[in-house]
Amino acid sequence: MQIDVTDELIEKIRSLPIRRRSEVVDFVDFLSRRDDEMLVDAATKLSEPAFESVWNNDEDAAYDAL
Repeated sequence: MQIDVTDELIEKIRSLPIRRRSEVVDFVDFLSRRDDEMLVDAATKLSEPAFESVWNNDEDAAYDAL
């Protein structure tokens, strides 16, 4: 019988000392934030062409220097 990777991970975490478990929580939080940031970056890149005409125009050129 094959153990689900989630069950294996839970068992490994349970075997850690308490102080190490908090490091695991911090690492999982880091991974979640990194994934969220990657999603936001991807969405930003995809939206750039739609906003190009709004951002790049002669009327607003003075703001480019700010």
